[in-house]
Amino acid sequence: MVCDDCQKKVGRIATQDVWKNGSRNTVESGGKKLNENKLLSGKSSRYSPYTTKFTKCKLCKSTIHQPGSSYCQGCAYKLGICAMCGVKVLETKNYRQSAV
Repeated sequence: MVCDDCQKKVGRIATQDVWKNGSRNTVESGGKKLNENKLLSGKSSRYSPYTTKFTKCKLCKSTIHQPGSSYCQGCAYKLGICAMCGVKVLETKNYRQSAV
């Protein structure tokens, strides 16, 4: 779960979305440039297998593979918080959530 402010920080894929309405990476929406080389432009958001430093989740100490995140996806869903900044996104008081 990611909040609206952190949605801009999430990495983008090189190919365009099939469903164009509301997509972030099409030429019409301004998210993708024509003739853009992804090898040169997307160094910071791209996954690198050679880096051995993966961040740990602040709650359960498991490794996080999404760059820029502080919480793993399971903990973020369980608590209803943003995985990147920790802001409360969803009220989970009346939900019956399992630990699995």
